[in-house]
Amino acid sequence: MYTSYIEIFLTLCILMLPFFYECSQVFRFYLKFLLYYVIVSFNAIILTPLFLFKARDVRNLVTASTFCSPISSLIGMKWILRGREHLEKDESFIIVSNHQSSLDVLGMFDIWAIMDKCTVVAKKELFYAWPFGLASWLAGLIFIDRMNSEKARKTLQDAAESIKAKRIKLWIFPEGHRRNTGELHPFKKGAFHLAISAQLPVLPVVYSRYYFLDEDNKRFDHGKVMITALPPISTQGMTSNDVDKLIEQTREVMIKTFHETSKQVAASHQVTQ
Repeated sequence: MYTSYIEIFLTLCILMLPFFYECSQVFRFYLKFLLYYVIVSFNAIILTPLFLFKARDVRNLVTASTFCSPISSLIGMKWILRGREHLEKDESFIIVSNHQSSLDVLGMFDIWAIMDKCTVVAKKELFYAWPFGLASWLAGLIFIDRMNSEKARKTLQDAAESIKAKRIKLWIFPEGHRRNTGELHPFKKGAFHLAISAQLPVLPVVYSRYYFLDEDNKRFDHGKVMITALPPISTQGMTSNDVDKLIEQTREVMIKTFHETSKQVAASHQVTQ
């Protein structure tokens, strides 16, 4: 009898999900992020044994993207890629991208097969968020201690030669923290120091604004995001004295693209409503 009551209660909860989803903005917000994190964690569990056979191989991330990219459709997100020809080159780049939300990772999953050999710089705290952290490490992510700039710089410098030799792309979020405020925030210098010291081009990648997401008001609607890969910026012949100039040049083209693509995507959303 007790089991029957539990079954009835669970059935009612499941039947009520569509009602809450349609009627409650807050419920929809938390449900979408819950689905996102739960599915990624589940995929991390089932992929970890597979990654052990090719530990620290960045192509494991292409496999992970195959499993995780359907999440976008499930939670109502669509990615539009421009500049594909820059990402699919079999060359090493330091990719720098704006950082608005943890949803940025879903955009990366959507284009990882195009980039092929690409890894990411992440804060070391994420490594301890198992099972995701362990699977990410086995897939070749580079974890740095952001509180220790000297140690972080050494970690990146040690990885630079391997990245260059194997023609791996290195993705860095130079803003440091994710903020969905409708603007690009100041860039930290680490990615640009690395690009110059390794004499690798900087490849700017710009996500249009997440107009459908408002974390303060707990709103997460359906929406489109345009990802734009811009032409690489050469660092050939540059020295550490050129870091500020390189940052300014990169930010300028990214800010312009961010505002242009954000307007295009928002206008497209209004037309289809």
